Amino acid sequence: MRGVRRFIIFLSILFMSGCWSSVEVEERGFGVGVAFDIAEASENKEGTDFLKKDLVTVTYQLINPNPTSQDNGEAVSGKKPYSNISQTGDSIHQIVRELARENEHPVFMPHLKVLVVSEEILKTLSLDEILDFHFRDNEVRLSTLAFVSSGKAYETLETDQNDMLPAFRLLDISGNEYRTTKLLTPVPLAKLIGKMHSGSSFLLQNVVSSNGEVKFSGAAVIDGKTNKCLGFLNEEELEGYTWFTGEGEGGVVRTLDKETDQIVIFEVDEMETTITSTIDGAKIAFDVSIKSEGMLSESWIDSEEAIDNEFIKRIEKEIEETVAQLVTEVLEKTQQEYEVDVMGFGEHLRINHPKVWEEMKDDWDQTFRDVPITSNVTINIVDYGSRIVK
Repeated sequence: MRGVRRFIIFLSILFMSGCWSSVEVEERGFGVGVAFDIAEASENKEGTDFLKKDLVTVTYQLINPNPTSQDNGEAVSGKKPYSNISQTGDSIHQIVRELARENEHPVFMPHLKVLVVSEEILKTLSLDEILDFHFRDNEVRLSTLAFVSSGKAYETLETDQNDMLPAFRLLDISGNEYRTTKLLTPVPLAKLIGKMHSGSSFLLQNVVSSNGEVKFSGAAVIDGKTNKCLGFLNEEELEGYTWFTGEGEGGVVRTLDKETDQIVIFEVDEMETTITSTIDGAKIAFDVSIKSEGMLSESWIDSEEAIDNEFIKRIEKEIEETVAQLVTEVLEKTQQEYEVDVMGFGEHLRINHPKVWEEMKDDWDQTFRDVPITSNVTINIVDYGSRIVK
């Protein structure tokens, strides 16, 4: 028994020594954001590998574990809590390895939060080509959120503020979808894989950057067949998309009361969209029913005017017209200009009319261009806030 006890004590002491292969936090290059831009120089430089082509510039954002620097032994504040490192090449994996030749801490990606692809590179390369390495690499978590930038992607990972991580800022803004209908539901890599392989076109949130500040503005339209960027929906068109799909968790609608020419704001509490289809031989038609309940959250109309049923019905009607206009604008943009279905009508056919879908799925976008779609909007004001009206 003594021998057994001694052996157990020996093993306990042995494993108390910690992890043999551990790496100190300060020696890790924690990557929290990555941006993809088209390379500025497309021609090979003399003396480089003749097989290499400069196609992509990749920028990783690394956390700075020491936000204060040292000067003669004294801490000096003002150092940014992050650093951005860039490299250009034609293979993402090769670029990552090249970064290890120039930086003391190789990129460590299990904590990657956001991924931004520029519009410019998405005109040349597909999402499949750009993101293949990050889908395959077992270090990258599929919870990483994907965005598109209408400008330089690396600029979305920069800021003039010394107390902020730009990658975390993008992550936090994406969580505000419950406050506005002008934000898309965040798309993590896990869902992006399915969208890319579905063959159907889809949207990714657009990020714009100016003078160190970023804003989510509209959405990029991704062609389901090529996984390249066709163009963008502006903020109002994205708002119409949200109403069309019923994916909004909250937001407001601004309208003008025609009788008084005053501003009225409707705050969304619930939103529901129902798509019905009519099949008549080779002819297809859709009808979209949009219903929403919410609160009259702001009104510039004379407060002396009583809130009666007639007034509420009038405001509901005007809000319905405003929403219907938003829906019409996004429908015209997707059907007539981009000629792609991003609203899920094809998915509706696949589920409810599988035989029809099998016949049309290969040329669905061309068919969708001419499909008649009608919409009906119903707004129900169920609350007026705590304002007491005399």
